[in-house]
Amino acid sequence: MKALRYTENGLHLAEMPVPDPSGEALVRVIKSGICNTDLEIVRGYAGFRGTIGHEFVGVVESAEGVPHLVGRRVVGEINAGCGVCALCAAGDPRHCSSRTVLGIVGRQGAHAEFLTLPSRNLLEVPDCVSDDEAVFTEPLAAALGIMEQVEIKPSTRAAVIGDGKLGLLCALALRLRSSDVTIVGKHTDKMSVAADGGVSPVLRSDAGDLARSFDVVVEASGSETGFADALDLVRPRGKIVLKSTFHGKPTWEAWRIVVDEISVVGSRCGRFSDALEVLAGKRIDVTRLISDRFGLEDGVAAVGRAGERGVLKVLIGM
Repeated sequence: MKALRYTENGLHLAEMPVPDPSGEALVRVIKSGICNTDLEIVRGYAGFRGTIGHEFVGVVESAEGVPHLVGRRVVGEINAGCGVCALCAAGDPRHCSSRTVLGIVGRQGAHAEFLTLPSRNLLEVPDCVSDDEAVFTEPLAAALGIMEQVEIKPSTRAAVIGDGKLGLLCALALRLRSSDVTIVGKHTDKMSVAADGGVSPVLRSDAGDLARSFDVVVEASGSETGFADALDLVRPRGKIVLKSTFHGKPTWEAWRIVVDEISVVGSRCGRFSDALEVLAGKRIDVTRLISDRFGLEDGVAAVGRAGERGVLKVLIGM
């Protein structure tokens, strides 16, 4: 099979053996999506080497002990836990200390013709959800995951910093709960996607008038300056939610966290079932975030395209 891999030789397309599922499910990938974590990995984030990618939709080729999944169209939770610790036993392997993470930590990823995951990680895709929509399950789940950690009421004043694909999804997800959501970015054309979903767009250059006025601020810009912006926007005793995974050591004014008694929450993965429910209900039109499409044979060019300024989601077809 073909696979897009990042190794000591850089990013390249390689011929690899089809993986042996060894008790897991074997999935034939239909489409995958490139996200900022993929871009950070090729810049050195997490020290990962191997096949990258974790956003996908595919068809189950084999699933030992779970024959009803064979031939089904699925997406897959990216965290594969040990299956026996207290977290895994409670049905939440996202922080299992022994977990592998698809295309990020210790597990070959989704920018390939085949991948393996434990059968318990797979969720069937409803017929009403297209392949293009299904690829967004993972990032949409991550956006919806904010509501697992921070209470969002209809009256909550929420702001999202960053008008990239993650920022847009976070803003649209928050808008499902709150009637007062603002997105702060640099590109009016990209913010229009959120504006059409009821989110108020504000250019970063104009955000000074909103200082210290938001109950919850989500940092999804993927840049170090995003945290400083969040500190400027959040009210005293408000909450900052960090969604970005960028390579580097940010600097910030810690004293402001103390003086204004601000809570800072890290937020990573959400529940795929929640995302599939939103997609099936057509509550968010994720297809508006698609900027370009490539075949796997042009995977290196696809990653290059995804890293260009102004580009949102790039899909890879197998």
